[in-house]
Amino acid sequence: MKITFDIDCTPDEARAFFGLPDVKPMQKAMMDEVEDRMKKGLDAMGPDALFKTWLPAGMESFEQMQKMFFSQMGQGKDE
Repeated sequence: MKITFDIDCTPDEARAFFGLPDVKPMQKAMMDEVEDRMKKGLDAMGPDALFKTWLPAGMESFEQMQKMFFSQMGQGKDE
């Protein structure tokens, strides 16, 4: 024998029926905090900030990196 019950209720009604706490205020506070942190983090993802991170000393470091790369490429020819 198999018995099936279909209960039509909202999540709030089910939560109240089972005696579970309402977590909406805590969830809203946490989501607001996450949103604030993401907005602050977006400033570090701007083009100017990324360029400064990738090339901290300006173009001199890029030129040094090129020289090092080309010197390594030149060593492979001799062998």
